[in-house]
Amino acid sequence: MVFSSIVFLFYFLPIILLLYYVVPRKGKNGVLFLCSLVFYAWGEPVYLFLMLFSIVCNFSLGLLLDRSIKKAENGKGYKEPKMWLFFAVALNIGLLAFFKYADFLIQNSNLLLNTQIKPLLLPLPLGISFYTFQAMSYLIDLYRRKVNVQKNFIDFGTYVALFPQLIAGPIVRFSDIAFQLRERKESWDLFANGVVRFMIGLSKKVLLANNAGIVFDQVAQMQGSSASVLSVWIGILMFTFQIYFDFSGYSDTAIGLGKMFGFSFPENFDHPYTSKSITEFWRRWHMTLGTWFREYVYIPLGGNRNGLKRQIFNLFVVWTLTGIWHGASWNFVIWGLYFGVLLVLEKLFLLNWLKKMPLIIQHGITFFLVMMSWVIFSFDSIEQISWYFQSLFAFNGNIAIDSQGQYLLKSNFILLIVMSFGVTTLPQKMTFKIRAFFKGKGYRLIFYCLLQTIIIIALFFLVIAYLVSSSYNPFLYFRF
Repeated sequence: MVFSSIVFLFYFLPIILLLYYVVPRKGKNGVLFLCSLVFYAWGEPVYLFLMLFSIVCNFSLGLLLDRSIKKAENGKGYKEPKMWLFFAVALNIGLLAFFKYADFLIQNSNLLLNTQIKPLLLPLPLGISFYTFQAMSYLIDLYRRKVNVQKNFIDFGTYVALFPQLIAGPIVRFSDIAFQLRERKESWDLFANGVVRFMIGLSKKVLLANNAGIVFDQVAQMQGSSASVLSVWIGILMFTFQIYFDFSGYSDTAIGLGKMFGFSFPENFDHPYTSKSITEFWRRWHMTLGTWFREYVYIPLGGNRNGLKRQIFNLFVVWTLTGIWHGASWNFVIWGLYFGVLLVLEKLFLLNWLKKMPLIIQHGITFFLVMMSWVIFSFDSIEQISWYFQSLFAFNGNIAIDSQGQYLLKSNFILLIVMSFGVTTLPQKMTFKIRAFFKGKGYRLIFYCLLQTIIIIALFFLVIAYLVSSSYNPFLYFRF
């Protein structure tokens, strides 16, 4: 089940909201847990048992780890906590590796060793990369004594399976949400803010990302034909916008849904395409993933504390893992290493060089480098990546401009303008100014509330009209 579907909007969400607000306080997490299982089972009935297995194992391992830590604090079994933590991390990574990377390893082993091992052809369990990382964050922070052990199975299950951010994040660490699982308070203001945030995210996804994706898919299918330079540049620009509005839109809907149930999830995007360097870009893009790798991989490896050579090594480890986390394909490994190289170059000299440039040049170079990364990211095949890069720079003899490229530009010009405006901070600044103007009591506040309501209702009807008339509605990060 996806948020941008008629089933979710008109059936699942109203039912769960009704149940949630009818039951007493003690039963609210139980409602969320059970409904989250239904949400997951709607699309992955078989792998529901895998997620339940993960929840049971990590809950039990948390109890065992906590008990071993207390024994160690009393001078008994000081090695046990590390043993249990190692086992817990190995179990989680093992499950993730088996279901996500088994076929990738088999295929590469067959190529390198000339073996004939049959691929398992396992479908990727939805959200496994996200809920596995969340479970590991709980166990690692428990070992570090940054969180208390969770003794309530329903509360722990709610944390792992919570449907708003289950499939594609944001990655919520247990320390971010432990208090909210027990003490959160719902309010009409928070609920209203959640509805607004949800509709903004849904509009990003359905009205912008989906339409951009249709154009990119058309261009991507031109491989082997004489696609013009203009066409392929429009294509990759569309994918650049698509992946942002798709993923940030999902994060907005997740954060908005969380508010409806009294939760406050961490932000996941902060206008990344306005960055002036790749370092800044990764402080603004998929922030919860960056935080996870920094806290649980980069810093434990030594971070920047042991000299430049060690720091460079740590960066390459983190970015190789970041690439692999996104998918079981060599293009993701290359994509991760691409950013690893850029970040190392920035630390060595490129960042100082960029800072001497005019702001528009800094923004332009960063946006160009990010856009090139999406070429690597968007295709599984090295041949397709090669074709696209050659087409971008006319290395395969394609013409610069043709009638098809002109048609793509003219027919999508307004969409490109809207998306170009949408990735900047201007909409946010305009919203703040409008709120400041209408702030206060009396007719101004009433007019502001009425205007906001009309806009949200209009967006809702536009979204529904699009969903009814279109069959193109993928979430890109569902496959990661």
